Amino acid sequence: MSEKEALSALKQRQMVAWGSGDYAVIGTTLQITGELLAEACDLTQDEKVLDVAAGNGNVTLAAARRGCVVTSTDYVPELLDRALERAQAERLTVNFKVADAEALPFPDNSFDAVVSTFGVMFTPNQETAAAELIRVCKSHGRIGLANWTPDGFIGKVFKLLGRYLPPPPGAKSPSLWGTEARLRELFEPHAVDISIRRAVFNFRYRSPAHFIEVFRTWYGPIHKAFAALPPDQAESLNQDLTQLLIESNRAGTPTLIVPSDYLEVVIKKR
Repeated sequence: MSEKEALSALKQRQMVAWGSGDYAVIGTTLQITGELLAEACDLTQDEKVLDVAAGNGNVTLAAARRGCVVTSTDYVPELLDRALERAQAERLTVNFKVADAEALPFPDNSFDAVVSTFGVMFTPNQETAAAELIRVCKSHGRIGLANWTPDGFIGKVFKLLGRYLPPPPGAKSPSLWGTEARLRELFEPHAVDISIRRAVFNFRYRSPAHFIEVFRTWYGPIHKAFAALPPDQAESLNQDLTQLLIESNRAGTPTLIVPSDYLEVVIKKR
């Protein structure tokens, strides 16, 4: 199988995974990261904003609340359905469109700001996805990203999943988007400035068992991982996740607060 075919197959598996469960159950807890990114990008009334790999629409809603003209995209229609429900509940006007982050259906230089929270980082072809963000952003516009770091909690979760279900050969880790070196490699040739701030999101659940129950039921990648493993390996994964949660918990019993590092990034295009 060629590299192009392998990446295409990976994308198909990802689409199935993200469409399983109901990511919005977890995604809505991350709303603060969308608000913070909207502030970091200094979004203003009437600016044209594109949310790429929008999921359940956290930064979509944040931009719409600031009076922007927002287009929200994802390649999984079920995720956009949840974002639409949220926008309608707040009486916010948003244009929702099913679209692949690696082939955005918009002309060059279309948007004042292009944003993504924990979304575009999961694209199989990182170079193509970054090039698309750059292409559709206007000159002197902003590209705003929130990306999990490889050494943070979520980065460790994905490393753990990779031990049980290894990615295909040649696939790059999504967590590379959470490193300054990779971000500069992808965007610096097209940027006048790249601002990178290390931030923390706190996952708050009753216990490690509660966290695993929620993520195993609703979070596509973990939901699919447990479903794909035989019972003994699924139990081993459960134990490993439990241990990671215990080690990461800053609250102590009887509750769970797990900090997860991410990078908040604002790229100003040439």
